[in-house]
Amino acid sequence: MCDEMRLQAMATLLMETERVKVWRYDFEPGAETGWHVHGHDYVITTLTDCPLRLELSDGETRESFIPAGSAYSRPQGTAHNVINAGDAAMSFVEVELK
Repeated sequence: MCDEMRLQAMATLLMETERVKVWRYDFEPGAETGWHVHGHDYVITTLTDCPLRLELSDGETRESFIPAGSAYSRPQGTAHNVINAGDAAMSFVEVELK
């Protein structure tokens, strides 16, 4: 875990129903989500190229590049901090499956 202060990503709730919750995340370069644990399975769809740095709960840090228009999913219980590791703004949509 990192004690460094970073900009916070902007999370915007786009919609919520009994079955899903849809968020848009916008990150300036270097911005982060902050540490969190996902309470639901979820799907991410990238709106821009997303050069990610993932800080994991076991102390590991991973670098990943997800091209614009890609999608991936992760299970409930995923714990991490997501950081924009690039030099341009990035955005993605997250759909939580309730």
